[in-house]
Amino acid sequence: MQLIGPFKQILPLTGLPLKGALKDEQLKIIEEGGVIVDGRHVVAVGSFHALQEEYPQANMQHIDYPAVLVPGFIDCHTHICFDGNRSRDYAMRIAGKSYLEIARAGGGIWDSVTKTRQASEEVLINNTVARANRHLHEGVTTIEVKSGYGLDGENELKMLRAINEASMRTEATIISTCLAAHMKPKDYEGTEEAYLQWVLDELLPTLQAENLTNRVDIFIEETAFNTQVAQTFLAAAAAKGFEITVHADQFTTGGSQVAVAVNAVSADHLEASTDAEVALLAESNTVAVVLPGASLGLGMQYAPARQLLDGGACVAIASDWNPGSAPMGDLLLQAAVMSAAQKLSAAEVFAGVTVRAAKALSLQNVGTIATGMDADLQAYPCSDYRDILYYQGKLKPVQVWKHGHPIF
Repeated sequence: MQLIGPFKQILPLTGLPLKGALKDEQLKIIEEGGVIVDGRHVVAVGSFHALQEEYPQANMQHIDYPAVLVPGFIDCHTHICFDGNRSRDYAMRIAGKSYLEIARAGGGIWDSVTKTRQASEEVLINNTVARANRHLHEGVTTIEVKSGYGLDGENELKMLRAINEASMRTEATIISTCLAAHMKPKDYEGTEEAYLQWVLDELLPTLQAENLTNRVDIFIEETAFNTQVAQTFLAAAAAKGFEITVHADQFTTGGSQVAVAVNAVSADHLEASTDAEVALLAESNTVAVVLPGASLGLGMQYAPARQLLDGGACVAIASDWNPGSAPMGDLLLQAAVMSAAQKLSAAEVFAGVTVRAAKALSLQNVGTIATGMDADLQAYPCSDYRDILYYQGKLKPVQVWKHGHPIF
């Protein structure tokens, strides 16, 4: 058992509603606080001096600099298992080429599929571990990782096995998701329906047999899968016991309606969502996951996070770290920049990358600093929690703990 502190402030993120707008006045702030950790779990959080008296037997991990403690961040939507990059795509995009023009020139998702198919499983493991560790050192202690650059049996399994093995080689927690329904492969001669039926009949049973993932995603878009075939596919995947999440409303609407209809745990992207989609998501139990990194990478509008929160939705914020539309992968920077554009309160941003992001992954043990929770913690070199967003991602944690273990 150890006592970590004192911290100028602790922001435990407890007691906040999971849905709707938040004001900073709702944040609980523990001044001159400390945390008792036993093994991987938080035992107690409160006044440092009171904890010293209550737990005199605890070993001391003294923090001898001004610091603010917050929960480890949760990135609930990434694609960090891939090989190669798409800098050529980016150069074409900022020169004014359209998505379709880039795809016709050999870019787009299929470029990443080609490069990832060519990579060995060990290369994909090492790439994923390196990106996860960068995230971990920037305070992101739980990371969702999708497949979707394989798009055939051999390579989707290679990706998901690599993601699983990567989770054993990093101290970050990795949650895997099958995105075999990223797009219909260019080398698949059948229909969209036939490809999705193959995923259901052949791929998903193997994932269950090897315990590779219990989550299934699909990209609903004009360039990927339409709403009708997607809803049929997702309903069948859910019937097999998979948790559902959806790439929804990125360029056109329809995806969020499917997500709500199949009781998806989250609908992600939402840049194209209108008032109708906002109302639908707000009335549902589906988490609205906004991805500012994709907006920055593509030079397009942000998802309507402010409207979603005011409407009563649960809004999480994720990086969408991927080689095409969101190569930056800096969750804090993206969240801070979007908060200025969308006028999100600090409470809404911190909840969006902690407790509300945990809900998007159906996790109960992370996202807050409280008794019984995993001791996933990060300390920033400042005296006021508001400094963390004020510096728009340039202020990084100076200490990170995963399951109570100091990472650095």
